[in-house]
Amino acid sequence: MASEELAKKLQSRLVATQEAADHDPRPESGPSPVLRPRPQEAEAACGDSSSSSSSSELSAVLTRRQDINDGTAAPRLTRVFNPYTEFKEFSRKQIKDMEAMFKRYDTGRDGFIDLMELKLMMEKLGAPQTHLGLKNMIKEVDEDFDGKLSYREFLLIFRRAAAGELQEESGLMALARLSEINVSTEGVMGAKDFFEAKMQALSVGSKFEAEIQEEKEERKRQEVEKKQRQAAFKQLQSAFCS
Repeated sequence: MASEELAKKLQSRLVATQEAADHDPRPESGPSPVLRPRPQEAEAACGDSSSSSSSSELSAVLTRRQDINDGTAAPRLTRVFNPYTEFKEFSRKQIKDMEAMFKRYDTGRDGFIDLMELKLMMEKLGAPQTHLGLKNMIKEVDEDFDGKLSYREFLLIFRRAAAGELQEESGLMALARLSEINVSTEGVMGAKDFFEAKMQALSVGSKFEAEIQEEKEERKRQEVEKKQRQAAFKQLQSAFCS
């Protein structure tokens, strides 16, 4: 409705301007008058432009979806990260220790360790760094260039430390050394030949299964102890009540 009223106003002003130009004694070669909308008309136009902007965004989404269906554009893939399969050189216990450490210093609980959180971490570990040093630490493993450490990038620090790819005096090496997490290589990275690598791969698989079984047995043992404590408490309670 507002668009129709605006169109009528502009049309009437255009007619009036044209009539004035017909009676104007100046030569026709002169510059034509500039048609400017009134403030009220401009506000109405802005309201229409916001709706047209939303329409253009929807159109862009539909166009991309059509391109994906036609095979002319690739869909954005969501990467599923599994630390146990991607970082096979570490045991389950090592990965869990690294995850616990990451969560301890992710005070924002957003799944990342930013510059200030890394600063606090290094101070707690007894190896404070300068602002530039902290930025360089992140930059060394920052794969997506977002200026902070994801959990995967945090694990990369320990992978590179285990592989001997970090400089001894670097901040990342200090982090890995002071974390009290043993990052000695346990997978096939240090194998000298194909057969030795095969044997180590088999041992890693069996060790992985053994760790899972050990965790299950530990949970069973805790359940048994819990039931025993409950039974002892009930027995003691009945003795007092009798």
